[in-house]
Order: sequence, then C-alpha cells, then structure tokens
Amino acid sequence: MKSQPVSARRRTLLLAASAALAAPLAVHAQAEDIVIGGSIPMTGVFAFAGIGINAGIADYVKIVNDAGGIKGRKLRYVPEDTGYKVDASVAAFKKITSQNKVNLYYGDSTGFAKTINPELDRSGQILMAGASFATELNDPAKYPNQFLVGPDYTEMFGILLKHIAKEKPGAKVAFVYSDSEFGRDPIEASEAMAKKLGLTVPVKLMTPPGSVDVSTEVIKLRRAAPDYTIFHGYILAPIPEFVQQGKQMGMTSKWMGTFWTMDSSTVMKMGEAGDGFMGVMPYRYYYDTSAKSPMLDKIRQLRPEYQSTAYTQGFLTAMLFTEAAKRTLDAGKPLDGKNLKAALNTIKDFDTGGLIGVPITIKGNSIPVGRVYTADMKAQKMVPASDWIKLD
Repeated sequence: MKSQPVSARRRTLLLAASAALAAPLAVHAQAEDIVIGGSIPMTGVFAFAGIGINAGIADYVKIVNDAGGIKGRKLRYVPEDTGYKVDASVAAFKKITSQNKVNLYYGDSTGFAKTINPELDRSGQILMAGASFATELNDPAKYPNQFLVGPDYTEMFGILLKHIAKEKPGAKVAFVYSDSEFGRDPIEASEAMAKKLGLTVPVKLMTPPGSVDVSTEVIKLRRAAPDYTIFHGYILAPIPEFVQQGKQMGMTSKWMGTFWTMDSSTVMKMGEAGDGFMGVMPYRYYYDTSAKSPMLDKIRQLRPEYQSTAYTQGFLTAMLFTEAAKRTLDAGKPLDGKNLKAALNTIKDFDTGGLIGVPITIKGNSIPVGRVYTADMKAQKMVPASDWIKLD
C-alpha cells in the first residue's frame, strides 16, 4: 500500500505537536515525569500507521495529564521518527533513553523488538510494547519486558479458525501469505490448529510481498475450492487482485485478513470486490456505536473525523502502560521493567472503556481476544460478524 508522503516539515510539526500535547506543566520537575519513549514510523512504508499510533499515544497521555497524572506525576511522551527502519529505530531508542529516564517504550516493528531485546534485559528499566504482533514475542521467558497489545498473529488465525469451525464445521481453508517473516509467522501452527478444529487446509500459497500478478496462484486457489481464504503478511496488494480474479472465476470462498489489512480505510480501497471481506480485529472500530464505549465517545469528541485502528492501538498501548505504572506505584515499587511487567500481568477482567468489547486479562505477553468483522461496502463500514472470541 502506498503511504501518503509526509514532508520533513510536516513530520517535525506532527511530532512536536504530539510532544506538546503530552508535555507536563513546567512546574513539575523532570525527575517526576513518567516518560513514554517512542520509535514511531512517521515516514516510509508504514507512515499510514505511524501517524495514527503517534496521535493515539499523545491523546491518551493528554487525557491522563488533564486529569492530574498518575499519583500526582505527569506522563511525558517523547517520540522520534524512524521511517520504519530498524537502524533508525535503534538510534532513536538510544537518543531518547540517553536524554530521559524512560520507563515505557513503543517500538515500531518486530525487527526492532528483537534487536533491542538484549538491551531491555540488560538495563531492566523499561517495559515495551509496539506495532508488532509477532508470535515469537509472545514468550515471557525470552521477552520478559515486552508485550503485545492484542493477539499474536497465530492467535489471530486461531480466532478466525474458531469462527469458521462454528460457522461451517469441516470447512476447507486456504492460507495465502507473503514470503516474509511477517507472512510466514503463523502458518505452521495455524495449520495444526485447523486440523484440531476439524478443518482442512487444501492449499497454502506464498507470494512476494505486494506482488500484483497473481493469476497463476488464483488458478491453484480455484482448483483447491476453499470455503474460506485467509490472507496474511500483506497490507493491501495483492489481496484485491486475488479476490477480484477469484470472483471472476466463479469462486465462492469467503475472504479474510488479519490486523494490518483490516483498517476500515484499507478494506474500503478494495472497492466492489471487497464487499463481504472479513477479518479479525481486536478493537472496536471508531464508528462502532453498537454498545457502550465511553473511551470511544471520548476519542470521537477529541477527533470528530475517522481514526484508524492504528490510532486505537497506540491509544490502548498508552492506557495499558499507564495502568501498569499506576499499579506499580500503588504497590510502592520502583518503576522498572520487571515491576511494570509484573503489574501488567495482574490485569484481570479489566475494562478498556469499550475499546475491546469484553473485559481483558493479560496472563503472558498477549491479549488473545478479537472479533470477526465483515465489510459492508454500501455503508462504507466494517460490521460485526461474530461475538468477541477469547482464546484460552
């Protein structure tokens, strides 16, 4: 997907505005601030998400500070643009942590999360979350100071497969994924899970990320005649090409995606062919008024125009960071990585203000909850196709 180019000046203004929104009053000594650092991709291929993430974190920090902070201490958000490059992200981390006493950090990618992990372990001072839902990070033994703000990629497949098994027992499910670490991540474990649920996987197709000529693969897919096709490891291309050509060839498969494909604005770009496209989403969409959601009401007041699911992810990350800090301080413990993570893991049946439609519990490194939504092109909205699904 082509991201909107962000000029250097606009990028600087956006980051400055976020930091200003999040900044505490000057009367508070810097030592008292609880600092959230951020490697944020405001430019590059992931800018469409980075801009939303950045605004979400800044808005939640402002809400907390306007209400008096955490036990009288203000939050301060310190973001740096990374262009979605691991080396730039590491440089941003070093710069931010050398200039501030950082307790909480948002990382922009799986690559960065893995690269910086030894440093998090060594310093022991920081709890980190970020844009990645990589299954590998969902391991408290290997990544004790990190967590995922939603289900990991294998758990996303699990939510979709549970929905499929309930809707059509014994269904045939095809997996189409990109030839990338992101794409390959959930495939092997998900095939095993499909079999456990009594589903079959007649075909697995791997394509180059963002490939456009998929005619050969569509023929293979049609031959397998799946009831459902799950795409993973892409943002948009080549999903619309698969769906369009598949429908033209008379395929009756239901088409599905995972988190980074499922923002409303992304799915709507599929046009007519995308009608009925389904996928997993751990959060409520900005416009979802089907149930009480005081936090979404607050977001809609702050920002009357549509906010992406990346915004919600950034906002919820800041909320969970804040809750971990609050619980650590309530226990009279220092704000370090170990205490913050232990506090995070005491979160049980926690109400996110309706951002997630059921109370959440964080046992390990992920939040294995989601809901299946389907695209209604006429209404230009994603509408619920399932209840909230929790994995054990």
